[in-house]
Amino acid sequence: MRKNRNKIILIAITVGLALYFLYPTYKDYELHKSLSQLQGEDSLQFAEQNEAEIRDSRLRRIKLGLDLKGGMRVVLEVNVLKLLEDLAKNKNEEFSKIMKEVRDESARSDESAVILLRKNFESSQIRLSQYYLTLRASNDEVTSFLEDESQEAIDRAIEIVRNRVDQYGVSEPSIQKLGGTRIIVELPGVSKEAEVRQLLQGTALLEFKLLKDEELTYKVMESVDNALAAAGGIDTTDTAATFASTDTTTIATPEGELTPEEFAQKHPFFAIALVNPQQFPGEAIVAEENKVKVRRALERKDVKKVIPKDMEFVWSAKPRFVDDGKKFFTLYLVKKSPELTGGVIVNARATIDPNYNQPIVTMEMNSQGAREWARITGANINKRIAIILDNAVFSAPVVRNKIIGGNSQIEGMDDLAEARLLEIVLKAGALPAPVQIVEQRSVGPSLGEDSIRSGLFSAGLAALLTVVFMIAYYRTSGAVASTALIFCVLFILAVLAAFHGTLTLPGIAGIILTLAIAVDANVLIFERIREEMATGKTLRAAIDAGYSKAFTAIFDSNLTTFITGIILYQFGSGPVQGFALTLMIGIAASMFSAIFITRTIFEVLAEKYPAISFG
Repeated sequence: MRKNRNKIILIAITVGLALYFLYPTYKDYELHKSLSQLQGEDSLQFAEQNEAEIRDSRLRRIKLGLDLKGGMRVVLEVNVLKLLEDLAKNKNEEFSKIMKEVRDESARSDESAVILLRKNFESSQIRLSQYYLTLRASNDEVTSFLEDESQEAIDRAIEIVRNRVDQYGVSEPSIQKLGGTRIIVELPGVSKEAEVRQLLQGTALLEFKLLKDEELTYKVMESVDNALAAAGGIDTTDTAATFASTDTTTIATPEGELTPEEFAQKHPFFAIALVNPQQFPGEAIVAEENKVKVRRALERKDVKKVIPKDMEFVWSAKPRFVDDGKKFFTLYLVKKSPELTGGVIVNARATIDPNYNQPIVTMEMNSQGAREWARITGANINKRIAIILDNAVFSAPVVRNKIIGGNSQIEGMDDLAEARLLEIVLKAGALPAPVQIVEQRSVGPSLGEDSIRSGLFSAGLAALLTVVFMIAYYRTSGAVASTALIFCVLFILAVLAAFHGTLTLPGIAGIILTLAIAVDANVLIFERIREEMATGKTLRAAIDAGYSKAFTAIFDSNLTTFITGIILYQFGSGPVQGFALTLMIGIAASMFSAIFITRTIFEVLAEKYPAISFG
C-alpha cells in the first residue's frame, strides 16, 4: 500500500478534479428539475432567488449540441457576385450584360465568381481595369485584388455573424466556414425562425438621405404619371376597389369630375399612389396590393427618363396605417446619394421613448460621424431626413435644430423585440456582401430529448454488455477493468465540462468507441499476464511483465487512432468534429484508466491477495 501511496493520491486528485468539473452539470440538472416543477409566481421567485447559481451552473455545465438540445442549423451563402458588382466603377449596359452572363454561369459552375468574371471579360476583349482599380492595372492585378476582397468579405461575414449571434444571447453556437462561400451556423435552443433569418441575413446598410421638398416631389410624380398615361397606362384593375372604400362615385380633378375608371385611365400613377398634400405632404400612399404595380412602373425605361438621376423613390419599412384590414405603405422621394452612412455608428441601444411610449433605437456616432451629423443637420433645419435601413425608410423626421454630439434615434418598430434585433445588427456592423439562407433545418426540443434518451440507452447498453463479458470471462480482473471504464467515462465528461466542449450524438458514439478501445487495451494486458503466469512467474512479476510488454502495442494503436481523430477534427465539420473530439479525449482517458489506474489496483490487490483470477 505504501509503495503505491503516490499513485493512489494522484488517482484521488484526478477523480476529485473530475467531480469538481462535473458538479455544475449536476447542479444545473437539479435546478432545472426544481424549476420545471414550479409554476407562476413560485417559478419566478425561485428563478430570482437562485439567479446567480443558475447562471453559473449553466455557464460551466457540459454543453449539448444541436442534435441533443434542439435548435436551428442554417447554411448561409455569401453573395460574392453582388460584392463584385458593388466594387465596380463606371458601370454601364455592357458591364451589366457581362455580370448577367457571369451570374448565369455561376449557377452551373463550381469555379469562383472572380475567375468566371475574368473569363467573360477576356472573351469580350475588355480589360478588367476599365471597371476596377486604375486603367494601368493588369488583369492579374485586378484578379488578385478581387480575390482578396472576396476572401476578406467572407471572413468578415463570419465574424459579423458570430458577433450578432453572441449578442443575440445564444449559448454554445457553432459558426464555421464551409467551402469557398458558405457559412454553417448552428444555434442550439433557438426556435424563432423568423428572428434568426432577420438576424443572419440583414445587411444593416444604414443611410441618412434628404427628402426632396413637397413641391418638387409632386412635380416628379406628375411627370411619372404623364409618362405612364402617354404609354397607355398600367394595369389598374383593382383601383376601383381602392376608391370604393372612400365612398366616392366621382373624383374631382382639374379636368372635372371623373369616375374611378376614367381617373385610372388618365392618371395611372395617381390612381394607385394616392397623394394628399394636406395629410401626407411630400409623400404618396400605396395600398399593399398595389406595391408591385408601382415598383414595376418606376422600373420602366420611359419612367426612369423623367426621374432626375440624383433622386430615387424608396418605400417605408412598415405600413403607414391600416384601414379596414388593408395595409398602406408610404412612398418617398429622396436624394440618391446619402448624407451619412451607418459606418459611423459605434453604439446602439433599444429602449422605450418615454414621451410616446414607443420602441426606439438610439444611436451613438464616432467623432467623425458626430461632426458630419452636426454639419448636415445644421444645414438642413426644417427639412426631413430619411433614416433608411436596407433600402427601407424606418422614419423621416424633420430636423428642428442642429444636432451636436452624434446622437440620434430610429423609430418605426412594432415592439421592443424588433428594436432589440435592430440594435444587435447596428452594433455588430454591416455585412460586406449580402448573404442568403440556402439551407435551414430545425430540431425540436422533444426530438433532442429523444436523442439524449436513445444515446444514453445505447451507451448504457454497450457498457453493460461489455462489463458482463469482461467479468464473465476474466473474473476478478474483468471487474477491475469494468471499474476503469467508469473512471474513463468520468474523465471524458469532466474534460468536456472543463474546456467548454460540446457533447453531440456522434460524440456519444465516440464515447462508446472509446469504451471498446479501453477494453481492448485491458484484454491485451490480461492475455499477456496469463502468458507470463503460464511460464511460472509470480503474480507480481507477471503483472509487471504483462503491462510492460503490452504497452508498446497499446500505445501504437492508440496513437494512430488519435492521429486519425486529429485529421477528422481538422477537416471535418459539425457531427464529424463532435465525434473526433470525444474520440481524442477518450483515447487519453482510456490510456490513463486502462493502464495506470488498473495497474495500481492490481498492485494493491496483489499485496493482500496472492491469487487474482485473469480468466
